[in-house]
Amino acid sequence: MKLLPALVFAFAVPAALAQSARPDATFMYRGADREARLAQRARQEGAVVLYTSLAPTESKPLAEAFEKKFGVKVELWRALSDKVVQRVVTEAQGRRFAVDVVETNGPEMEMLAREKLLAEFHSPYLADLPSAAIPPHRTWFPDRMNYFVVGYNTAKVQRSEIPATYEGFLDPKWKGRSGLEAPDAEWMATLIKTWGEAKGLDFFRRLAAMKPDMRKGHILLAELVAAGEVPVGLTMYNSNIESLKRKGAPIDFVPVQPVAARAQGIGVAKQAPHPNAALLFADFVLSPEGQRLFESRGLFPASTKVKSHLNNFPFTLEEPATVLDESAKWEKLWDDLFLRK
Repeated sequence: MKLLPALVFAFAVPAALAQSARPDATFMYRGADREARLAQRARQEGAVVLYTSLAPTESKPLAEAFEKKFGVKVELWRALSDKVVQRVVTEAQGRRFAVDVVETNGPEMEMLAREKLLAEFHSPYLADLPSAAIPPHRTWFPDRMNYFVVGYNTAKVQRSEIPATYEGFLDPKWKGRSGLEAPDAEWMATLIKTWGEAKGLDFFRRLAAMKPDMRKGHILLAELVAAGEVPVGLTMYNSNIESLKRKGAPIDFVPVQPVAARAQGIGVAKQAPHPNAALLFADFVLSPEGQRLFESRGLFPASTKVKSHLNNFPFTLEEPATVLDESAKWEKLWDDLFLRK
């Protein structure tokens, strides 16, 4: 994910607007009748408006499951994460408050939090989430994870060949056989922070000397690995790999350590026109039921209550705030190492 620092500030919301959000006890309600109360009021509101970057193959089944359970229509708008941010902020600038719930990448959720467009809210399922992934302002929460893993074509590479750590890919036998997703500076930053600067910089300089195949787009890299054009991808989302694997493609992954993980998040708009439906939907997504639905679609739930072989390994969590604040530094280093002509 290539983060443009200017995006954080280009759509700055006036302070007066940010402070105009009404306080609403609904957002923090903790009563034992929470679900019944929210469901009744949500049906009166009639709908919930969701903006998300979640692919239609996952977002539509999620919406349909919510509608079937609660009888509340989900009005779904889907786009890439940067477009989601742009739409939410632009509408707020124009005082057109249409969105109830936002679900997208952690760094983009953090952008909206900084613009004061998300409400602090309670959910009975917050204790199921990894505490390290919950931002201190508590205006959005992790609902699914993306893990950076090593993917490989099972017809071209044996699982036993995959090294236990990334340093193993510096062996000359991997030259011309590995690929990277072009704008994955955040993965590099996480590894360097984990290893320490001296070891980390040395590794990435040596990896750059291997001239890995650079491809733009995690889905594209997964498809190329599945096709055998790139035998091994070092920075792949295991959700993409799992999706192709379930369709019969000759692809699998190994959680080579250290595994960098990025939280994807869900938040409720501070000026949500359907606040009860918004909270009901957020609760549903974070509940074991919603999290199991994610898992059934090849996504990786954030909840510790839903375990599978797909997320049962150690990982190092990226900090969305750090990704935003340090993006220029790491992207320059990445470009100098891997994208320089």
